[in-house]
Amino acid sequence: MESQDPAVAEAVKASGESNLEKAKAKAKETFDQLMNVSLNIAVTGKTGSGKSTFINAFRGLDEDEDGAAPTGTTETTMKCIMYEHPTMPNVKIWDLPGIGSPNFKANKYLKDVKFHTYDFFIIISSERFVENDVMLAKEIKKQKKNFYFVRSKIDNDIRAEQRKKGFDEQNVLCKIRQNCQENLEELGDPKVFLISSFDLEKYDFERLRNTLEEELPDHKRSALLQAWPVCSAESLEKKIKMFQGIIWAASLASAGIAVVPVPGLSAACDASMVIIFLTRCYYAFGLDDRSLKRLSEKVNKPLLEHVAKSKFVSAIREKAVTRLQVSAALATLATIEYVASLLPGVGSVAAAGISFGTTYYLLKEGLNELADIARKIRKEAELDTLCSN
Repeated sequence: MESQDPAVAEAVKASGESNLEKAKAKAKETFDQLMNVSLNIAVTGKTGSGKSTFINAFRGLDEDEDGAAPTGTTETTMKCIMYEHPTMPNVKIWDLPGIGSPNFKANKYLKDVKFHTYDFFIIISSERFVENDVMLAKEIKKQKKNFYFVRSKIDNDIRAEQRKKGFDEQNVLCKIRQNCQENLEELGDPKVFLISSFDLEKYDFERLRNTLEEELPDHKRSALLQAWPVCSAESLEKKIKMFQGIIWAASLASAGIAVVPVPGLSAACDASMVIIFLTRCYYAFGLDDRSLKRLSEKVNKPLLEHVAKSKFVSAIREKAVTRLQVSAALATLATIEYVASLLPGVGSVAAAGISFGTTYYLLKEGLNELADIARKIRKEAELDTLCSN
């Protein structure tokens, strides 16, 4: 058999590695966006409107927990205060000063709060929206940013109306929405979201998420979805689908290490990528101890046992992929990578392919297991049954 021309072998190798480099660069960019893209949310409204309670609910914190935004009927916010999401530090929600002053000037207010810091604004009121809310919305629109009206404390309204004869919850909600929109009619027909920060599964919290998801730039959506509380089966499935769509990028990003002919190196990097990726899934699905304890108390059922036997949860908590009991398989693949990387012509591309396949398999298996646990917990907690009532 005629041997391959060394020049041809070099050309094949260069072509393969060139295409691989381009694919790796794109994969790394996609994966970095998932891990690091920032999202800054501004929350404003007059004193006592429920801004701080909304911020705590979004962050999955009770008002008496460490790091929670202080709440109260007096103005607790005299300057912009930033709160990081507890498991997604690149997502920041800002509690802005109240806008209840009679001398309120929307353009000065936006300048004072450093308007350009934020991706969008949430304007909250626990009663009817007033002139200051409208003035602020107009100025935000003029500056070409999005705003969303949230009518808070809906649970209080429902409780008050329940005492009345002929109570109909849907009619009450309809009247509240209509009243809000009438006060905002000079803005056209803005969307108003009715929310209870103490019961996110009810009313319009998920509708707000859907709207934000539709209107945010593509690269910001992943941050929103990861940070958003798991309030419905639909919300959970959207998170799962997002992570499924990113597995290829995480796997291909790790493939770049496989072209280096050092035994064991790419296996170690694959392990690191697996832990980083699955840790994000773990928190996004609400499987961490704090989230599960909070949910257990809410539904009065023991839920922590669902994660106790998961090898992937153990690996995440210990930050050690060896808990997955695949170290022997990874070591074998590392040796294959070493040999493949020394092959003439296409060895590096072959080694990268092996690394990709290893990481892809682990990520897919881990994601599927964590997703199934999250689904079982929702079923055990009867959350979707409660939401439909």
